[in-house]
Amino acid sequence: MDSSKSKSCFHGIRSRELSRFRVRKRPFIDELASDFTEIGAVAIEHETEPSPPLAISFCKANKNSHVFAVSDEIGYVSLFDSRRKISSAASHQENTEKARLSEWVAHENAIFDVCWMKDDSHILTASGDQTIKVWDVQEKKCIGVLMLHTGSVKCLSSHPTNSDIVVSGSRDGSFAIWDLRCKINSRSRCDEVCLPPTTLVKGAHPSSQARRGRRGKATVASITSVLYLKDDISIATAGAADSVVKFWDTRNLKFNVTQACPQPEAASKKGISSLSQDSKGVFLTASCMDNRIYLYNILQLDKGPMQTFSGCQIESFYVKSAISSDADYVLSGSSNGKAHIWKVNKPQAEPIILKNHHGEVTAVDWCPSEIGKMATTADDFTVRIWNIQANQCSSSRSPFSIRRRVQAVPSTERRKSLMNDKEEPGSSNSSNEALHRIQINSPSTPETRRKKVFSMPDSNETTFEKTPEASMKNSPSSVLSPPSSLKRKTIKDYFLAAP
Repeated sequence: MDSSKSKSCFHGIRSRELSRFRVRKRPFIDELASDFTEIGAVAIEHETEPSPPLAISFCKANKNSHVFAVSDEIGYVSLFDSRRKISSAASHQENTEKARLSEWVAHENAIFDVCWMKDDSHILTASGDQTIKVWDVQEKKCIGVLMLHTGSVKCLSSHPTNSDIVVSGSRDGSFAIWDLRCKINSRSRCDEVCLPPTTLVKGAHPSSQARRGRRGKATVASITSVLYLKDDISIATAGAADSVVKFWDTRNLKFNVTQACPQPEAASKKGISSLSQDSKGVFLTASCMDNRIYLYNILQLDKGPMQTFSGCQIESFYVKSAISSDADYVLSGSSNGKAHIWKVNKPQAEPIILKNHHGEVTAVDWCPSEIGKMATTADDFTVRIWNIQANQCSSSRSPFSIRRRVQAVPSTERRKSLMNDKEEPGSSNSSNEALHRIQINSPSTPETRRKKVFSMPDSNETTFEKTPEASMKNSPSSVLSPPSSLKRKTIKDYFLAAP
């Protein structure tokens, strides 16, 4: 399966209008109208036994993005094709027979999360049996087991560019980073390859109000959500203890580098059920148990949430939310049996309500390649596929998606071009000639700039601990053992260009 990998905000700089190349316009939903229709619903049942779905995820590659995986309480993984001709008028069982591609028993326990990897050829399953399994989708064969958590594994997130690295969060209060290339630790009873984590961080979200243990230490709370951020080196975590989102640098995990929360006085009262981010990695949503969804700008975490969405009921940690890949909309489940959709730039407007479910709406996800298509799961043992009416789509660019341009032109040359424009105000070609004279610097991250500037090794280089495999000669690199020239300390240091 081939893929079209999601680009971060840095990869899009080349195609800006600064180089006189107009970005191809994508369709978007003009106004958040009530013309969302249900394409159809499929039943989650096995041998006539229904099972509540717990997680859902569309494939990440554009070629396969119409396929989605669903995990359930019994331990099954089911794959469905959302383009199959299913109908809201047909029975759920009939739609299931048409849309289901395959299914298999992945665990003998509930599966709380699924994660596509390696161009959608593999899928990871996080289970209540305290393990994570790596599955070959075509063969439906387990090719590895990740073991070290001492509680149910609640969440997963893959590295944005390295398909061998994944982070997991557990009910035991820890999160772990795994590198699938590391050497085999042992084999299970079923002759499955067992891999250890490269790093395990315990007590990431201690509960200050929980009963303290014998030694006076605060009891750890479950990790409910983890996210690998688009800068490739940062991880966001959230827990059941409070509404704090913590951000970690994978090169030094002794302490979190920063954190964000709605307001300090409420930080210790309500937990977070899920985190999500857009395809550019700029915006992050946190579904809080205070029945609100908070939207953060990764570059301005110190300012708190930039938007707040309310109207849904988040009464259990199974209720999730997801921001669309273009960061224009937020979709959330709800304990009242309805799904909610907000337009990001109109947080105070009434959300669109999707009403056809008959139980708590839990996991949700957006189709990454088809604008307006989404899937919702609920305790009524169904997955429902929704889409926007065709007449609600436009080929113009969304107003909210037009971001402030990154100024890649050197400041001195910008001044020269402006001076030339002032000298010849009546000439229509003066601005074009000045634009041709400007040399556009290709975008670069701090690490690429350091490679160009520094040719000699620094005697004061910081030594980072390497993974077991990275310490071996000619082994593939890991985010936990980056080049010594990388010395960024915070998320802002990565995203903000050096002066």
